[in-house]
Amino acid sequence: MLRMNRVLKELSEQNESIKVAIIGAGKMGRGLVNQMSRIKGMIPSIVVNRNVEKAIYALELAGIRKEDIAVSNSVSETNAFIEKGKYVVSEYIDVAVKANEIQAVVDATGVPEAGAEIAMAAIKNHKHIIMLNVEADSVVGPILYRYAKEEGVVYTGTAGDEPGAAIELYDFAVGLGFEVLAMGKGKNNPVDFSANPDTVYKEAIKKELKPNMLAGFIDGTNTMIELNCMGNATGFVPDIRGCHGIESNINDLKDHLRLKKDGGVLESFYIVDYVRGIAPGVYLLFTTDLEEIHSQLEYLKMGSGPNYLLYRPYHLTSLETPFTIYNACVNNESTIAPICGAVADTITVAKKDLKAGDTLDGIGGYTVYGSLEKYEIAKSENLVPIGLINDRTVVTRNVKKGEFITYDMIDLDESTLLYELRQKQEKCKNMSKIL
Repeated sequence: MLRMNRVLKELSEQNESIKVAIIGAGKMGRGLVNQMSRIKGMIPSIVVNRNVEKAIYALELAGIRKEDIAVSNSVSETNAFIEKGKYVVSEYIDVAVKANEIQAVVDATGVPEAGAEIAMAAIKNHKHIIMLNVEADSVVGPILYRYAKEEGVVYTGTAGDEPGAAIELYDFAVGLGFEVLAMGKGKNNPVDFSANPDTVYKEAIKKELKPNMLAGFIDGTNTMIELNCMGNATGFVPDIRGCHGIESNINDLKDHLRLKKDGGVLESFYIVDYVRGIAPGVYLLFTTDLEEIHSQLEYLKMGSGPNYLLYRPYHLTSLETPFTIYNACVNNESTIAPICGAVADTITVAKKDLKAGDTLDGIGGYTVYGSLEKYEIAKSENLVPIGLINDRTVVTRNVKKGEFITYDMIDLDESTLLYELRQKQEKCKNMSKIL
């Protein structure tokens, strides 16, 4: 990233900068605004949030003076403010995606429906779109990626989130000619499929998170979604439905990630999975067919083969997003994108017994959680991706706790752009191989 440092320094010295709009001023958006405030040549010019006070707060935390912040819901007015060197906060997405000088839009909402709206609006207005929204990416990322390619802009997930951190290891290994066998992420607590906003409320408030967001992590849904995004970027799939989720330390992990015939847990290689005991890191298992390389890897303290482990012990979420913004705006490159199309799907499971007429909620709620499955199996069994479930989804027949939810069990909300994009994605015969 030394080149990034040099390029941004040169931009700054020429009184130029990469101007960015950030949508969502929660924990992730706020962190990004603050981190960008310390990077020369890159500016969080617009911050959008339904509650503009939160957007103002994010900028003020970063040391931006109140007199340098303007509130505007007008695109033309926003353009004028930015030309004068002001920061703009707004309630409206249109301000972010239509402002003249904005080169990239960051979606930091974490809401699937909002993610689809933001991404499409950014693409149509010829802005690069950076998704801190794996929830949307796992459902409609492949078609959004294709639309962005057609428009000549970058659609990308972010550095710092676990999928982006894991893809760094993947690109490193593949770039050097190694064969990647497995990859994934750590999970810092046992899965509790019954977790809901009430059971996690105190912990969520302590961590400054929305209760439903924390519940989505604890019930395993977000882990499944993150692995889903890794799969769509690499072609890797879950070894079994819901993954193995073994417990291991980093030193023993490569021994567990062997095929069953060799004493491990895996049915096959080329898989994604999570591991309890290595959070907050990400891992990658690789091998080589060259005896000389095996010899050198052992000499280099990578352990005895035939398989070897790469491990990144941290991920800094939105604090690393500036790397992605830079690569999109300067190099026209994605950090991570669903270039393999839909190869995995995060399907929906009943969190409790449901009755006909019940209304569902969604990720991190009281009624459902997510599990990872191969896309072709999910499609053949008519299973519903959890990202399509919202509080306007109605159950049409009784469903038992733990039952996988199919399209004929519910009436989905078909009014959203997210649903429309998913339907279009399903109809694209070549969507499983976009490139």
